[in-house]
Amino acid sequence: MVMAATLLLVACGQVVDSAAPGPDTGPLTIRLGYFPNLTHAPALVGLKKGLFATALGPDVTLETHAFNAGGDAVTAILSSSIDVTFVGPNPTTNAFAQSHGQAIRVIAGSTSGGAQLVVRPGISSIAALKGKKIADPQLGGTQDVALRWFLQNHGFKTDTAGGGDVSILPQDNAQTLTAFKQGKIDGAWVPEPWASRLVIEGNGAVLVDERDLWPQGKFDTTNLIARTSFLRAHPKRVKALLDGLYESISYLSSNPTEAQKVSNDALGDLTGRKLAAGVVSAAWPHMTFTVDPLADTLKASADHAHAVGLLGAVDLRGLYDLTLLDQVLAAHNLPAVSGS
Repeated sequence: MVMAATLLLVACGQVVDSAAPGPDTGPLTIRLGYFPNLTHAPALVGLKKGLFATALGPDVTLETHAFNAGGDAVTAILSSSIDVTFVGPNPTTNAFAQSHGQAIRVIAGSTSGGAQLVVRPGISSIAALKGKKIADPQLGGTQDVALRWFLQNHGFKTDTAGGGDVSILPQDNAQTLTAFKQGKIDGAWVPEPWASRLVIEGNGAVLVDERDLWPQGKFDTTNLIARTSFLRAHPKRVKALLDGLYESISYLSSNPTEAQKVSNDALGDLTGRKLAAGVVSAAWPHMTFTVDPLADTLKASADHAHAVGLLGAVDLRGLYDLTLLDQVLAAHNLPAVSGS
């Protein structure tokens, strides 16, 4: 696996993309981003079991890049350092907005659910969060927006400097786990497996399961985005990648017990250490895997980011290009999904 290297910053906020359309045949390298989280299980399983590689064929090489949080993945895709990435809804919206609607398109969904607010023992109510320190993965990221929106709706004031009624501390997930165990923070709004690790390894308790905040418990946690120029230049290969994603999600849905082991093995390969016994099985029921990008919930998340001051007004028309995904679904006699 090729880890994320130093990324070029985009001067003056403008996206520079040197990819030019060409014939969609012959050898090709696809640079694929994803995170070492269970909410990225479709990526973990698709890579570990070779489902992407089989669908893409021998002429395509997958170069993988692992990121800790969505902002890093967005920087990479906007600087053309990667071609396709699994990422959450708020970084997706940020990438679209920063590039004035040009640089990226959502091409599929991946995961719904799998995010929770876990707190230390003794905090048993939302009111008790006042004056506490709560962590999340990254300022402006998916869980950061969800946490700030939740707190705002319950009358708490926050700011990006860690002040206010509740102090929000964006930081690396591994740092959050250590800080929670040491009593340096009071809780965290994090994706799986980190939520379950805080419960099992840190003796925490779930105060909020984000599924309870959304209609039917469904919300976009992870989707798949592509550079627009790459999508236009290589539709055949992108469709093949989506074939692999469909197979990965089908496997996850049909073989949950085995899929948990495969996902944990993949995490072990990626990070050098598998998850502790019971963490994966505890986290698994909190997630649903689907190619449906749940577009309405991404747009709601964008509204939430705007409401808490982390996103300006943005027109999301054109964000979704699900043409190739709908072709994959049609081949399996399944209905098309909507990006509107």
